[in-house]
Amino acid sequence: MTKTKANPTLKAKSGISKSAVTNLSRRTFFKRMGVGVASCVMLSDIVMGEMLAADAADSLAAWIHVSDTGRITVFSGKAEVGQNIRTSLTQVLAEELFVSVDDIDLILSDTMRTPYDRGTTGSRTTPQMVPLLRRAAATVREILLETAAESWNLEKQSLDLERGTIAHPSNGKKLSYADLVSGKKLLRDVDSSAPLVPVEQWRIAGTSVPKINGRDFITGRHKYASDMTLPGMVYGKILRSPAVGAELIEIDTSEAERMPGVQVVKDGSFIGVTARDSSTAQVALALIQAKWRHSEQPSRSNLFEHLVSKSKNSPSPKNGVEKAFTQSSIQLEQEFLIDYIAHVPLEPRVGMAEWKGDKLTVWTGTQKPFGVQEDLSNEFGISKGNVRVIMPDTGSGYGGKHTAEAGVEAARLAKAVGKPVKVSWTREEEFKWAYLRPSGVIRVKCAGTDSGGLSSWEIYNFNSGGSGIESPYEVDTKHHQYISSDPPLRQGSYRALASTANTFAMESQMSDMADLLSMDSLDFRLKYLKNERLSNVLVAATEKFGWKRSKAPGSGYGLGCGTVKGGFVASCAEVEVDVATGEVSITRIVTAFECGAIINPRHLESQITGCVLQGLGGALFEAIEFEQGVVTNASLSSYRVPRFKDVPVIETVLVNRPDLPSAGSGETPIIGVAPAIRNAIADACGVKINRLPMLPDGRLPRV
Repeated sequence: MTKTKANPTLKAKSGISKSAVTNLSRRTFFKRMGVGVASCVMLSDIVMGEMLAADAADSLAAWIHVSDTGRITVFSGKAEVGQNIRTSLTQVLAEELFVSVDDIDLILSDTMRTPYDRGTTGSRTTPQMVPLLRRAAATVREILLETAAESWNLEKQSLDLERGTIAHPSNGKKLSYADLVSGKKLLRDVDSSAPLVPVEQWRIAGTSVPKINGRDFITGRHKYASDMTLPGMVYGKILRSPAVGAELIEIDTSEAERMPGVQVVKDGSFIGVTARDSSTAQVALALIQAKWRHSEQPSRSNLFEHLVSKSKNSPSPKNGVEKAFTQSSIQLEQEFLIDYIAHVPLEPRVGMAEWKGDKLTVWTGTQKPFGVQEDLSNEFGISKGNVRVIMPDTGSGYGGKHTAEAGVEAARLAKAVGKPVKVSWTREEEFKWAYLRPSGVIRVKCAGTDSGGLSSWEIYNFNSGGSGIESPYEVDTKHHQYISSDPPLRQGSYRALASTANTFAMESQMSDMADLLSMDSLDFRLKYLKNERLSNVLVAATEKFGWKRSKAPGSGYGLGCGTVKGGFVASCAEVEVDVATGEVSITRIVTAFECGAIINPRHLESQITGCVLQGLGGALFEAIEFEQGVVTNASLSSYRVPRFKDVPVIETVLVNRPDLPSAGSGETPIIGVAPAIRNAIADACGVKINRLPMLPDGRLPRV
């Protein structure tokens, strides 16, 4: 169930059909806005065929094309990996252009056609793309109005605009967008002063428009990179190191080479095979005899000692923090341990490559198509202009698809065998050779007074990362520090980065400190929160949850809150603990979230729910097991992800702020889940678990 709260006064709008369009006339629009007409004076070409150079970022031609049939095509280098940006971006474009979402085609993640983009990371798509595309669309709207006004010798303020047509104010004549662009070139750059439709007047943005092309995903018509083929294509497999740091010292490929239709590619330490189908390629790979030299590597059993002992520097508290801590009457010092976890994307890595002369095209699921283009350019020593990377809408990434491995592997094999090649990673490969969410050791110290004051705060994160490490609470003396280490396994970005780990440690510490001070956890937090937006979601979540209501025996309530990447979240959890057996059940989670003006309430709810579900896995049982550099639970039968029986009642509260710019929502809602559950368990039975995952076998750890 979803509840939408408006702050300060406006509520999110009800759902609207995909074909809905605004009836707000253009004259009414300007009258309500109280603004004049923008003047566009810079030059570029809006009417185009293929995409112009990516460095023409100010040019409308880089973003929008209106065809002589009236179709509107918009270009962005961002990637659709299930977060529904194709829909939300189309909504804001339709809003500014006064058309239906059905009138717009959005081209994403094609390095030949879309403007350069650093990648779909950090929940930056909404705060970056929404204002840019709104302004570009508003500029196009103004150009079309100018053109119509000139043809009728009228002032453009007098014209009405709705559903892609501009109407004469008196004689009933209309000009469509197609009429206005036919045979003409409209020269402009994006006008930074082009007036935007105010959020309070949104008719399409701000509503639950259904997912663009959603039917294609349900019926199977949509083609993921995993589904794609090319004429004459063969399938590739790569010989991979069995352990971190292993060195190839001897290779015998003779048996594989004797297989019909199999080609073996050897290029230094890069060994691969191609065959007419993936099964044959897999058999050929298994026939290769390889010997490896292994070096001593850490294991999970000594992971945390390794991270601290191999740290690059030491905790260095600033002046006054240690003094405030030692002089306080109530002190709390704890250590939190964070295991490695895997991304487990629905679609493992895939790359399909084709060479035509010295030009290379690669299809792959990636969050950074231009990064893949650069990697391919460097790998083969060719210009980026000769490398095209196309990313079909992809089956999730969670921060795990920033790199180019499958695309580079497919391109190397394709160049060697002279045919298009597809490389699809198996689930085992995804577990063993993709990068992981970093493990970490987090140490937190805080102190208080008998009167309920919080006098000092320190947090030190070894290896996990610095994202979200700064406490949102107002304390007289506080200090935070990220300390890098020498990690034993390959690690990289993961949904919300280190914010999940740091929030787990900080919010656990806050609840424990409240307990020491004999204060309610909610009241204690609100006492030290000066950030109104974070206080608002905390109050919204606890009101919906019923924080002050009485608990049944064996039940516990917990909460966790935080802010990162422009979003503000609070989660409340209810658990039941059987003290005799140690079994823990998560019965309910309520999450309130605020990310500025809501563009699509239904899809925002989906993002929050997805974060909660993924957060359950990392909180309860997900962990990579490894010995001497070898991952030992590289399958979904041994690596535990949430199952239907693990899912509690999940409720969301959408806090709408139409007075604020829209921010991203794909990451922040995950950070409150683990501390809320941990604190609820502590409330139910007094057991305080300072490690993620907390319940790898579903029961309380032995103490």
